[in-house]
Amino acid sequence: MGYNMKVFMLGWEFPPFISGGLGTACYGLTKAMDQLDIKVTFCLPRMVSSKYVTHVKLLSPNSQRSAASFKIDKLKNVTFRTINSPLQPYSTPDTYQQRIEEVLRQKQKTHGGSVSLTDTALSGADYSGDMYAEVHRYAALAAELAANEQFDIVHAHDWMTYPAGIVAAATSGKPLIVHVHSTEFDRSGENVNQMIYDIERQGMEQADKVITVSYFARNIIISRYGISGEKIEVVHNSVERNGNWALAESGIEKDEKIVLFLGRITMQKGPEYFLGAAKKVLEVMDNVKFVMAGSGDMMHRTIEMAAELGIGSKVLFTGFLRGEDVQRIYKMADLYVMPSVSEPFGIAPLEAMDNDVPVIISKQSGVSEVLTHALKVDFWDVNEIANKITAVLKYPPLQETLANYGNFEVRKLRWKDSALKCAKIYEEALVAI
Repeated sequence: MGYNMKVFMLGWEFPPFISGGLGTACYGLTKAMDQLDIKVTFCLPRMVSSKYVTHVKLLSPNSQRSAASFKIDKLKNVTFRTINSPLQPYSTPDTYQQRIEEVLRQKQKTHGGSVSLTDTALSGADYSGDMYAEVHRYAALAAELAANEQFDIVHAHDWMTYPAGIVAAATSGKPLIVHVHSTEFDRSGENVNQMIYDIERQGMEQADKVITVSYFARNIIISRYGISGEKIEVVHNSVERNGNWALAESGIEKDEKIVLFLGRITMQKGPEYFLGAAKKVLEVMDNVKFVMAGSGDMMHRTIEMAAELGIGSKVLFTGFLRGEDVQRIYKMADLYVMPSVSEPFGIAPLEAMDNDVPVIISKQSGVSEVLTHALKVDFWDVNEIANKITAVLKYPPLQETLANYGNFEVRKLRWKDSALKCAKIYEEALVAI
């Protein structure tokens, strides 16, 4: 079944340049659209560095606007366009400022010597230390790219690309779909950044349709952004099959149980609840290690907290993992715990289940809507999280049942179904013009 449709898609990240769930979701969805013969031009704020040339084929290395094009071998209907920009996923104005300052320091070091890729990619005249100015500069460049593309619909993922999506849709006269993977309320709780909130709300208001990843997220969009429920469609995320990856030698003895936290170590993901539960588990059983895989703005505070709780020797921090290291850590884990405070979806539990790892997830997550064979807890209920961890580790039949049924359940969640739902939403938006 093929769709004769062309999509101009705006995202922040895409493998092999990836730092979180958004890139995983964009990849799964785009790959499935490719298989449905939907033509996608995917626009990214990123220079293609030479270390990725094995994965990608450059089409036009550098135009005067420094927009590079490339294709990924596996994706026949997808062309990528990258715009030189220091925008990165999961940035805040503070981290953006730090990045700009670091780039300028690097420029000073290389000045007068050989010019590095970073140096040419970030030629100072283009960049200010203001993240919002950069989001709008990026929007103008993306609209310029769009002017030379043929497409039927604009599909923008998450807030940084909404201004670009609004401009591209307005100049082309095509419908705009905004895809909400996370809102400012999920990332920041009640301490919302007003400018980010305003950009999110404007994107949702201007869009012809809003796609979100769960009913949990849909309710936030209705209540916090005042968007009509009729305009919002839910398309749950899916999982990329792990293939026939063989268990590599891990170098860790299996006499200890491993409980895994995998995700960004930020307020949104609830790392302090994971550690609080870990302390309670270690009071009743000793042969357990708690592995925290990921990085984020709460990393140092979390390491300190583990020490303060007196469980430092039982908690391992791996830093950010990618590729085979992620598969390896899933293969080692006896249990995966996601105590997120506010999780619009949460792809990692699906990946864990795909690797036969039982999961405990917070009820405050979109993924809890699609999983039956997962243990569900309120993120704040540290006693209940600890009780469930202990139960899974002490009773192998429970662990086995969750793993087997979970793996069977997750096989039914396919990106192709998510892509088909998006295609149907595209068609509805096109008919409505």
